[in-house]
Amino acid sequence: MKSLEYPFDAEEILKKKKSIKKQLLADDAITFIEKKIAILGGETTQNIKLMLELFLLNNGIKPVFYESEYNQYYEDGMFPNQELESFAPDLIYICTCIRNIVDFPLVSDTKEIVESKRQALVDKFFGLWDAIRDRYHCPIIQNNFEYPFFRLMGNKDASDFHGRVNYVTTLNCAFYEYAQSHDDFFICDVNYISASYGLDKWSDPFYWHMYKYAVAVPAIPYLSFNVANIIKSIYGRNKKAFNLDLDNTLWGGIVGDDGVENIEIGQETSMAQTYSEFQDYLKLHKQIGVLLTVNSKNDEKNALSGFERPDSVLKRDDFVSFKANWNPKSINLTETAKELTLLPESFVFVDDNPAERAIIEGDVAGVAIPEIKEVEHYIQMIDKSGFFEVTNLSSDDLKRNDMYQENAKRQQLQSSFTDYTDYLKSLEMKGEIREFVPMYMSRIAQLTNKSNQFNLTTKRYSQSDIEKVAENSNYITLYGKLSDRFGDNGVVSLIIGRIEGQHRDELHLELWLMSCRVLKRDMEYAMMDELVNKAKQSGIKRLVGYYYPTAKNAMVKDFYALQGFTKVSEDSDGNTIWKYDITDSYEVKQQVIDIN
Repeated sequence: MKSLEYPFDAEEILKKKKSIKKQLLADDAITFIEKKIAILGGETTQNIKLMLELFLLNNGIKPVFYESEYNQYYEDGMFPNQELESFAPDLIYICTCIRNIVDFPLVSDTKEIVESKRQALVDKFFGLWDAIRDRYHCPIIQNNFEYPFFRLMGNKDASDFHGRVNYVTTLNCAFYEYAQSHDDFFICDVNYISASYGLDKWSDPFYWHMYKYAVAVPAIPYLSFNVANIIKSIYGRNKKAFNLDLDNTLWGGIVGDDGVENIEIGQETSMAQTYSEFQDYLKLHKQIGVLLTVNSKNDEKNALSGFERPDSVLKRDDFVSFKANWNPKSINLTETAKELTLLPESFVFVDDNPAERAIIEGDVAGVAIPEIKEVEHYIQMIDKSGFFEVTNLSSDDLKRNDMYQENAKRQQLQSSFTDYTDYLKSLEMKGEIREFVPMYMSRIAQLTNKSNQFNLTTKRYSQSDIEKVAENSNYITLYGKLSDRFGDNGVVSLIIGRIEGQHRDELHLELWLMSCRVLKRDMEYAMMDELVNKAKQSGIKRLVGYYYPTAKNAMVKDFYALQGFTKVSEDSDGNTIWKYDITDSYEVKQQVIDIN
């Protein structure tokens, strides 16, 4: 919904929150996943919760909330709480603020006394987080502290250990160290958000003394928007790629009309510097696994010439797809998505032309389309939209661009073969299929939340969920890695099966998914082979598979049939149940991957 995309009208959202919620729930184009979210507040959280709900619904997440009483965040999280335990949260958000710091340094305090106060508060929060992790085994989002709205010592407040600004800075650093050493723990950077909004407006004391809101009510949507970005990232609702126009987007001017020598890029003018800074910003995204693609109405030769300039930050090799032609951009984007085995909704379309943006919005559902205007503000507009919020950064993320470049080489090789099996053998593929191990827990959780097309049940798991399943003897888990002579694709396939039956001889497959970047490589058959082998070792005699149709996973509707399962039932919604009786005569299905 456009009204919930950055830059939004915060006051309008607050005013129309009920009607906006009604529209979102009635939108048939949104496929919701339901998540139970507990908000433990050190301030009033009612409007924070209501705004958070809207932004989550807009990202396809339907929240059910538990909300602590005012300033009961510590008691609710630290001690046994039957109501919260029965609620069984999928995620806990601790909404605290600088008003929850009651023991600030005094100017008369020694350095040792200040440090003891700081350590006592740090220990309180560390103990709270550890207790929540041990009891609820779910992701935690914690606010850091905003700066105080006054400085007793003026500028010295930041450098002197007595200063409140200095004290808040050291507390925040302690929070960051905890985040760096604990998975599934995330900081909502209220310190940055409040600074960006304007600290004086954010911390207006009127709202605290009148309503016990530490954040001014008009600023609440900005806080909730950022919390929602973290949650949607945890549950795999991030974007994955830029789809970029060229003329007046990546450089100033029209390369075909003005000539490559006259476009604005480099350091010669202030405008050229601005475009170079934007290119540099885009290139930085490759470090976090975001893909760059081109979608330009241009002759390809002219388009390429812009990146051949020595002062262009971006080069042709930075793009995993390059479409410069005279086709409608909606067709180019759709074809790019298909070639990269991504959904169109994975893309952020960046184009200075509002007419082109309107066409994409009307023709390609789900694409993010920031309303960019002056080039000086391109970066801020895109950055504050939170399209690529990072929660977990796996080794696969760091090399994703290389993986897609390697896939292009595989496609070139395929075109030289007439026999597909010969092509697969030429790849010299090596697979690793084993039970879940700690090394890959982050990637495994990430894959469950990102994979939509080759996903039989589309169940979503946090890293804590994955760790619990891996430790449970009632489950069989498998991950699959795949590499070949072009490179390593990393972890690309997962299976989670629950052991059931009176004699513990049935394995019910709760999850079976595979990354689409390794489609048609026989990895699914290799996983089936290893699953049967592992099931036999555990005394399993029957596999039970489930397929739950969504708007995105139609490609695996007949997957179990292809694996030799028999359909047991199908309901009116198309949900199907399949069975496979394991026999000693099982024949290995794949012959082209060297496993383990």
